[in-house]
Amino acid sequence: MTGFARSQGREVEGSWAWEIKSVNGRGLDIRCRVPPGLESLDVAVRERAAKRLRRGNLQIILTVTRERAQGGYRVNRDVLDHLLSLVPEVRQRLPDVAPPRVDGLLALRGVMEEVKGEEDEEMNHAFETAVLVGFDAVLADLAVMREAEGKRLAVVLADQLTVIDGLCESAAALAATQPDAIRQRLREQVASLLDTAPELPEERLVHEAALLAAKADVREELDRLWAHVAAVRELMAQDGAIGRKLDFLCQELNREVNTLCSKSADMALTGIGLDLKTAVEQVREQVQNIE
Repeated sequence: MTGFARSQGREVEGSWAWEIKSVNGRGLDIRCRVPPGLESLDVAVRERAAKRLRRGNLQIILTVTRERAQGGYRVNRDVLDHLLSLVPEVRQRLPDVAPPRVDGLLALRGVMEEVKGEEDEEMNHAFETAVLVGFDAVLADLAVMREAEGKRLAVVLADQLTVIDGLCESAAALAATQPDAIRQRLREQVASLLDTAPELPEERLVHEAALLAAKADVREELDRLWAHVAAVRELMAQDGAIGRKLDFLCQELNREVNTLCSKSADMALTGIGLDLKTAVEQVREQVQNIE
């Protein structure tokens, strides 16, 4: 979900340039910066970006250079009169403070207002419309770049899933021999217990041994791992936003691998489990780049 796009244009009112930077993110986080006087574009920009993209941290910057003189300015007398009415109270509370200056009063928000004629309004509307069209173009360029990145990531993910498949097959081969090893080890332990405590029922010991062997069986975890890998491949073949679903499947993959490692009674199988954890983590890192 990384990318960069830039677009620029010119109208009678002036020139403009859009820049969009995109980096990885679990959701869609939009930060938009527009020049003063064009704040109304913020909402439209966010709506357009949200319709086109689903994930990523976006930084959107609009730069505008005005080439035509704008309308004049006037003093908002109501605001100024209200401020002046507060001066005696402020002087009474803070007698040592210097009296207000004219330039200070005029710099306060709301005192000065821009005066726009009817022609200015029409030209400003046309300018804002052109700027939004330019944003649609730069957003499309960003989407193309992100799509190209997604195609490259699909190849990487396919290779990583093949690695997970191979590790699962190796784990399955070891898991097939693990019950016999557990059974032999338990048989030796049972014999030792019967020698030291002959009053223990042999049937009870055999039952406990069977329970331990069942708890150490990792074939169920391997079956679920293969099922999750197949689900990832199915999602990758679909159109649309799949990043969040892949996030969930990565959590499930990691959960099954952790269970496999905890149940393993063989060092070789534990080693394969650790390799699986590394492979799943690599998949999870790449999934963060997918919308």
